[in-house]
Amino acid sequence: MKLRKIILIILLISLFLPASTRAQTLEPPADVKALLDSMSPEERVGQLFLVTFTGVDTSETSQIYDLIVNYHVGGVALRSANDNFTAAPETVPQAYDLISALQTLNWDSSLYPPADPVTGAIAPREYVPLLIGVAQEGNGAPTDEILSGLTPLPSELALGATWNSELAQKVGEVRGRELAALGFNLYLGPSLDVLESPNPAGGDLASRVFGGDPYWVGEMGRAYVSGLHKGSENGLLVIAKHFPGVGGADRLPEVEVSTVRKSLEQLKQIELAPFFSVTGNAATPEATVDGLLVSHIRYQGFQGNIRATTKPISFDPQALAQILELPQFSTWRANGGLIVSDDLGTNSVRDFYVQNGDKFSARNVARDAFLAGNDLLYLGNIVSDDVADAYSTTKRVLESFAQKYREDPAFAQRVDASVLRILAMKHKLYGNFSIISVKPVLAGLNNIGSATDLAFEVARNSATLISPNLQDLSTVLPNPPQANEQITFITDTAVTRQCSACSEMSSIPVDALQKASLQLYGPQSANLTSDFRLKSYSLQNLQSLLDKLDPPFIEKDISESSWLVISITDASQNQPALIRRFIAERADLVRNKKVIVFSFDAPYYFDATDISKFTAYYALYSKQPQFVEVAARLLFQELTPVGASPVSIAGIRYDMITATAPNPNQIIPLFLDLEPVPVVTDGTVTPEATQIPLFQIGDTIAIRTGVIKDNNGHPVPDGTVVRFSTILTGEGGGILQQTDVTTTQGIARSSFGLDKPGLLEIEAASEPANISTVLQLDVSQSGAVAVTVIVPELTAPVEATPEPEAVKEVSEYISQAGYPRFASWFLTMLFLAFSVWVAYSAGIRLADPRSALRWALGVTLGGLLAYNYLAFGLFGIFNWLSATGFSGLMTFVFLGEAIGFAAGWVWSKF
Repeated sequence: MKLRKIILIILLISLFLPASTRAQTLEPPADVKALLDSMSPEERVGQLFLVTFTGVDTSETSQIYDLIVNYHVGGVALRSANDNFTAAPETVPQAYDLISALQTLNWDSSLYPPADPVTGAIAPREYVPLLIGVAQEGNGAPTDEILSGLTPLPSELALGATWNSELAQKVGEVRGRELAALGFNLYLGPSLDVLESPNPAGGDLASRVFGGDPYWVGEMGRAYVSGLHKGSENGLLVIAKHFPGVGGADRLPEVEVSTVRKSLEQLKQIELAPFFSVTGNAATPEATVDGLLVSHIRYQGFQGNIRATTKPISFDPQALAQILELPQFSTWRANGGLIVSDDLGTNSVRDFYVQNGDKFSARNVARDAFLAGNDLLYLGNIVSDDVADAYSTTKRVLESFAQKYREDPAFAQRVDASVLRILAMKHKLYGNFSIISVKPVLAGLNNIGSATDLAFEVARNSATLISPNLQDLSTVLPNPPQANEQITFITDTAVTRQCSACSEMSSIPVDALQKASLQLYGPQSANLTSDFRLKSYSLQNLQSLLDKLDPPFIEKDISESSWLVISITDASQNQPALIRRFIAERADLVRNKKVIVFSFDAPYYFDATDISKFTAYYALYSKQPQFVEVAARLLFQELTPVGASPVSIAGIRYDMITATAPNPNQIIPLFLDLEPVPVVTDGTVTPEATQIPLFQIGDTIAIRTGVIKDNNGHPVPDGTVVRFSTILTGEGGGILQQTDVTTTQGIARSSFGLDKPGLLEIEAASEPANISTVLQLDVSQSGAVAVTVIVPELTAPVEATPEPEAVKEVSEYISQAGYPRFASWFLTMLFLAFSVWVAYSAGIRLADPRSALRWALGVTLGGLLAYNYLAFGLFGIFNWLSATGFSGLMTFVFLGEAIGFAAGWVWSKF
């Protein structure tokens, strides 16, 4: 114990020394190779494995203690399915304590190595920090491991629907900061798969991808990776998945090994393009991933022969090597990039290996994955057929690798090469291999879970109106739900748990939308609805209704409602089919109702016929609480949806290739491609005016386009072809030169030599956008001329950009929907009381007490009837009140009082 205290004191003192002094006193290994040379075969082999365990126990009797201390495993992955996390509110502090305990016992084992059980000898060992990994994709269960305590961040598809890489980076920063604060140093993500052809029946990655265009998936992925590194202060290794891409698969990689018919050339165009963006083509070191997670997917026709099918890429050394030899990966790989196997303990791997009746051997699986080219092997909950559990299986795998290392020099060389990469990555994380540098400070937990405003910003910017289009929405839904209208919510609720012993949690509570609507628009806020007018049921209740199990109240409530709001969270339980069946079998319940559908997942589960039966169909892409709030705001028409789907939707003929093509209704701007003017930071110096360049025969003119926009109003993807043309006008003229170039960040550049005299025009086109501004030069044999810019008119009608909806003024007297507020009621009652007093006083003076009472009663009844007529919105009168405001209210009440007085006067005559 004294030795341990001395070491810890020295480490603590070193943190307060100057950087140069620290480097001298606690100099990390100058050569990672020296560290490798000092390690035993068991220690080297242990670094290859990322293992799992059950529970949170790290005591000397626990399985994970044995694997770390005696088998030297180099990494651990924490999973909710293995009960590695506890229930709220202890989820976050317990995760921090567990990670700290794992790193501490690994450190202790290097200070006090255990004695050999046979010889009793104590062999010194090197301390190498553990990799602690997690897959926290966003969007809650099942793609998040930690379900509470962290900021509820959105799915990748929600980020894709914003088309805003800055938001993707911000979300990555929050994710990186919070995971690093807990002590995680390995992030299994993000998914860089391209969902080129979504499957409406489900079974694909759905909201787990950034989209269906390879360029935009790469842009969003690059920004997200930058955010992860920045937020964690480079304390997180980022392992992009599911390399080389499973977007074309029709089932999830953990369920079954899919076979996709694509050649390597086709993969380079679609699936591999986003991975290029974060490896060889990464713009900055922060945007470069540290590793690639290799998926279990097969390719038919990979090398051109359509009859040849690869093994799963994770087990195919030839196919994987052929991909990694591509220039975009070879440089990244040479700079230390890690290759990590996907979970080897999944059912898909087991089914592949036992399909011929063989027994499942984890040792063979791990060996095949390693020899295929994977450096780090994610064992997961792998269990051999001849072993009782994952713990015993993992030990056998480790023992077999250590034995193979000693017996096979070629195998040992391969192990050393991978271990060297892993050690280099750990050295990159920490530099100093000490417990002080590895364990995060406890104070870092104070800022966890506080970035909910960012989640709302993503929700607001991603919300998409799928059908009808925005111009038609005001026709089919001229007004939001009114105070006298009933709304029934049918919500898809899935039950999950943080751990097997934890209480149940709902992905979206059955009354989530009802509560959000009441909070925003109930009596305590805008007073547009009331609790007794809102009813909530689950899809299970709807199923019971269709199966004639007579669930209480649901049929009656739907029948009495003016609005039916249906929400789905995915298609895993055939939810779209249930909604389709309900509308078909119970058309009587949806007739003459406003049917609003919210998808809190992918937007492509309904076909054209289904969508035609919805009044409005929105996509929210994520089921976090902020997205539910945005759904309520959309329902009450407070927000205008501004997002656009990042994946194709067959039901509305929305295709990503068309959506990202140049918008034909634009004039492509052209400019001279001049050197940028230096920015003058000294305010005392007045910069000279930019000189207009002049050109003559023999010069070269460099030009560029402005940002070319696609049909969603965003820059076209990189690689979009633009054709520049030089035209000589006049007699004997024609096209002198045409050059095809591709865009970068939406801009294309080219240059032309001026070698012929005459009136020259330069223009650009990018199909189907064929009109651009024209650069015109009247080049003569002598003298220099300037460029004239000519802006043509579009020959095709340009779709008018819809004006933003006017924001209704907020009045303390009249609500946005046109109903009187409390202040209006109070003032109206005062005015009514005054009018009654005037009528009664006039009756006493001009007639008799009997007549005075009847005049006063007439005024009272007339005024109350007029006010109630407005308050209940009878016959659409609220539209008039919304336009006229409080003055209209008082005028209407006064008119009612006048009619009442006249009736009282007539009554007094009898």
